Amino acid sequence: MSRIIDAGRAPGVKIAKLPYIKKCGTKSKMRQGSAPVPGGDGAKKGDGNTPNPMMRAVCALGIAEIIAWGTTFYALGVLGRPIAAETGWSQSLVFGGMTVALLTSSVVSTWIGRLIDRYGARPVMALGLLLCALGLSLVAVARHEWVYLASWVVLGPAMRMSLYDAAFAALVQVAPTRGRRAISYLTLFGGLASTVFWPIGHWLDGAIGWRETLLVFAGLNLFVAAPLTWWGLAAREPEAADAPPAGSIPPATNSDHDQPPLAGSARLVAVVLFGSVLASNSFVFGALSAHLVSVLQASGLALGAAVALASLKGVAQVGGRVWELFFAQAISPVGLGRFAIALLPLSFAVLMFLGSSYETALAFTLLLGVSNGLVTIVRGAVPLALFGRDGYGTMIGILATPQLFMNAVSPFVFAAIVDTFGSRAGLWVLMGASLFSIIAMEATARWVAHVRGTPLGT
Repeated sequence: MSRIIDAGRAPGVKIAKLPYIKKCGTKSKMRQGSAPVPGGDGAKKGDGNTPNPMMRAVCALGIAEIIAWGTTFYALGVLGRPIAAETGWSQSLVFGGMTVALLTSSVVSTWIGRLIDRYGARPVMALGLLLCALGLSLVAVARHEWVYLASWVVLGPAMRMSLYDAAFAALVQVAPTRGRRAISYLTLFGGLASTVFWPIGHWLDGAIGWRETLLVFAGLNLFVAAPLTWWGLAAREPEAADAPPAGSIPPATNSDHDQPPLAGSARLVAVVLFGSVLASNSFVFGALSAHLVSVLQASGLALGAAVALASLKGVAQVGGRVWELFFAQAISPVGLGRFAIALLPLSFAVLMFLGSSYETALAFTLLLGVSNGLVTIVRGAVPLALFGRDGYGTMIGILATPQLFMNAVSPFVFAAIVDTFGSRAGLWVLMGASLFSIIAMEATARWVAHVRGTPLGT
């Protein structure tokens, strides 16, 4: 196991900090020169005429991630029922397509991470978006159940190659010393995917049908997201740069690289502990991604009120990320993880023990959303802080494997528990998983503090 974890730790190129520039396309003062990024994908260092590489990558990937998330992961949220109605297939089969995709993603996750480390994120992500277009086209023309499910087998690896886990690795390759800040910026874009594409998908379905809608989605991946990604990852930070200009955003006081990466048995233990955090957390959010409305209904809300409250989860998610970006950059990634994970059992405690009311359901939903928004950043920032940027793609792939598996199976496990033992039992299971997550996070923080000889949470 330790040999697998250390597999991607080839020596990397050390890159100095760059100035923080406020908006996309702003040019930075950089040293002349060019060199390929890790993996030899043809990306170049910035020069005097190149926009700031980090912001260029964030803006390009931001738009690409909205498209990729909205047209794949969130597509069935608005098109699932029309697909079932037109084909006569059961809803369990239609929505099972996403389960097939997530299970396939978990199987190939580590391998894709190694590809990113070896060849660079630029070609891997571009290929992933092309595969998204292919997979969506196959779903659009599917007339038989086996063709439909096989199409999701194509979409599984495509999603792993193009969504957050790959994008986080891409940003670390582009801006190694500012990985956390770049990840925080990117997640602000990704949080808008369902907000943008659910209305678009609903409108297109009514206008042209679900098959044609999926073909439009395929075209967006092929002609917009893939070229944008190729362009956005074409430059990286140079080896040296001038001091930040006056008026630019200053670097965060907490660097991604304040401490050396963990190695040996210390690294292995940290991987197991933090992997347990992500897996248990994914069990909770995977279940709630499918059952949040029914959970809110079980607390006493009418369907309309439950749907309205569930929509606020996305608002709280983005709000948490904005708070982290502007007010919490000085908090270490591990410290941020402790805070984000602690919100999860707190949210269930509010729902389960403070009585059934609109106010408690609202508090539950907002706490849940903030936790989910911050955990997305944590899952990219903590591996960077603990294990370093060398082999980062492989490490993200290892950690994502159990996470994707839990995302795939948890909706079915939760539904079976509720059907057999009732909604209260289902909440206790989710509470138990969230408590396990916080215990694992605290164990991670204490282990890292012990190994590094630093205060807890740094």
